[in-house]
Amino acid sequence: MRNATITGWGKCMPPAVLSNADIATFLDTDDEWITSRTGIKERRISHVSLGTLGDVAAQRALACAGLRAEDLDLIVFGTCSFDEQVPNMASGVQQRIGAVNAGAMDINTACTSYLYGLASASAMISQGMVNNVLVIGGELISPLMDWTNRGVSVLFGDGCAATVLQPTDADEGVLANKLGCYGDVREILLVEGMGQMYANRGWVLGDTHWIFEGQEIFKRAVVGMSAACESVLADRGLGPDDVDLVVPHQANLRIIEAVVKRAHIPMDRCFVNVQRYGNMSAATVPVALVEALEAGRVRPNANLLLTGFGAGLTWSAHIVRWGTRTTPLGTSDAELPPLEHSALELVQGYLAAKHGSKAAVGS
Repeated sequence: MRNATITGWGKCMPPAVLSNADIATFLDTDDEWITSRTGIKERRISHVSLGTLGDVAAQRALACAGLRAEDLDLIVFGTCSFDEQVPNMASGVQQRIGAVNAGAMDINTACTSYLYGLASASAMISQGMVNNVLVIGGELISPLMDWTNRGVSVLFGDGCAATVLQPTDADEGVLANKLGCYGDVREILLVEGMGQMYANRGWVLGDTHWIFEGQEIFKRAVVGMSAACESVLADRGLGPDDVDLVVPHQANLRIIEAVVKRAHIPMDRCFVNVQRYGNMSAATVPVALVEALEAGRVRPNANLLLTGFGAGLTWSAHIVRWGTRTTPLGTSDAELPPLEHSALELVQGYLAAKHGSKAAVGS
């Protein structure tokens, strides 16, 4: 049977760190309030475009796999924070890295976008439609954030990571997927100001209003992710003891703990980095996967359980059996341009722009 296995991986994290103490300089909050509710200590704020983050992550993943950009058949970019909606993000990466033989498509299922992309790419490889696929999960949320809203602004950060998938006849790779959505309650996580329904109606681009019903989102996230995990484990005939590592969506430490507990898997077999990055939406799972590999947490032939949820409310889980290689075949010299402003200065710029847009709208 033809499967799709991960042969390359790379991340690109903006260097500017916004701490809880930084947020407390412009919001009525503090480190204890944020940490006790979310587990988040800091997050990254990007000084470059999402396309630039995707470019660097892609080059690093390709070098890790020992592939050239020309070897790619398809690029899948999972995101909900496009630099431009037309043309798409994936075509921009194709242009930047010179992947002249690759098709290019975006997937937007919010925080599950990378995972839905992983499922889509693996299915296409299994069917023989393509061979070498680059799957990216990245977000640039900071310019779209309502930094005056304490309920959401403390949660999110920017980041990007990419993986390379290739065909294999071995019993490894993406072996099971379960995708779902609670579309009937999609309005409980809504960003007003993004989309054509706001065009020419008094909204200024980037001047968003977030509807985020935290308690209801928490409940739906735990139930959806848990059901999806149960489904994929049953599909492969696996039990909790067979899972070597859980790599979950990093939205909130309490959600992660609840999902892992329901799966009857000890927390020491779960990779967590939410404290350093917050919720990077589509980037959380691939960044966590890359860091788990860097930390030696992924062993050859390990069974990985990936799971997530996002606006929509989409949810998913995936069984990935790792191959034999856990170290890169090569490295890339791709780097971001120098950082000229601190994370707090970048956010203060967004705050100033928001106040200016409010004045413009009211004039």
